[in-house]
Amino acid sequence: MRSISIFGATGSIGESTFDLICRAGGADAYRTVALTGARNVKRLAEMARTLRAEIAVTAEEDCLPALREALAGSGIHAAAGRAALLEAADRPADWIMSAIVGAAGLEPGMRALRHGTTLALANKESLVTAGPLLMAEARRFGATILPVDSEHSAVFQALTGEQTDKVERVIITASGGPFRDWPMERMREVTLAQAVAHPNWSMGQRISVDSASMFNKALELIETREYFGFAPEQIEVIVHPQSIIHALVGFCDGGVMAHLGPADMRHAIGFALHWPDRGEVPVERLDLARIAQLQFQAPDPERFPALRLAREVMETGGLAGAAFNAAKEVALDHFIAGKLPFLGMSGLVEDCLARLSDENRLGNAPDALEDVLSMDHLARSVAQQAAAKALTRK
Repeated sequence: MRSISIFGATGSIGESTFDLICRAGGADAYRTVALTGARNVKRLAEMARTLRAEIAVTAEEDCLPALREALAGSGIHAAAGRAALLEAADRPADWIMSAIVGAAGLEPGMRALRHGTTLALANKESLVTAGPLLMAEARRFGATILPVDSEHSAVFQALTGEQTDKVERVIITASGGPFRDWPMERMREVTLAQAVAHPNWSMGQRISVDSASMFNKALELIETREYFGFAPEQIEVIVHPQSIIHALVGFCDGGVMAHLGPADMRHAIGFALHWPDRGEVPVERLDLARIAQLQFQAPDPERFPALRLAREVMETGGLAGAAFNAAKEVALDHFIAGKLPFLGMSGLVEDCLARLSDENRLGNAPDALEDVLSMDHLARSVAQQAAAKALTRK
């Protein structure tokens, strides 16, 4: 029986993974080793009971009593905190979903690779902050990393059987989010409720805001570079409002392979779950006659400065990705808390990167995970200082 773990089980990707596991036979078809979550311990316990997991872990230590109570009598071990999360990652499993949001998902994913497992990577921050280290760790232990972002899964599928040295360009698509046609004056007044109202995708709060600001696509630019190894100038972004085409790969003969599918993350998750085979996935089948037309437009650099920042990060290399992600997470926290305007997020990130660049902190390649974690901590501190100054001026 194939063994699995889901890190970030109660988030949107985790829920979709749970749905597919249950549809594929659940506890009768898979041995579930570990499920992890955050504060939604009631749902975490329900999932653990359904899949008969060996251990359920909440990242929040104060939630442990509630998790233990919810699992009482089940025989499922309950644990909490960072150490417990890493201990769960140390438990061997054949297939692991890495869906913890943010830099917090990096270390568990790195730990899991040591078992030569298949890591379904939905945590894009792992590649953005420590791509070379992550890929080297996979090679070292004979592990497989499968991309779960819809764009990177699409590129992966389009490249199957192809010669990567014949690739001229990779194009990842962006919906443009809810503000793609808003005038800039109106965007200065964007509220949190407006930012999370994505027109195509059903996602969690943080990733929805990232999508609206195009920071999500900025991370995906860097992720494409780190996972597939293409040069930054080969990677493009195009706004595609329908979110039907997820990525395109162009070859030296002028041909372009496009991957089409519904705006449903279960396709990419299901592909990773069943790989190298293709399994049945309960997603909508496209009706191209009903869709009728697909639209494309170049991203507006004024509206979405995050894309420019991502290209500067790729040019700098080294620890710039770790600093970029950390500053972005701080900026996002402040926007969600109502302390920073929507358009102020990119300014805060740019300010943080500029300060660290002036101190010559960004260009050095990390030798170990500790280097990445140290830069993550430093960049968060610098970003917090910049945010405090901005609030003072306000």
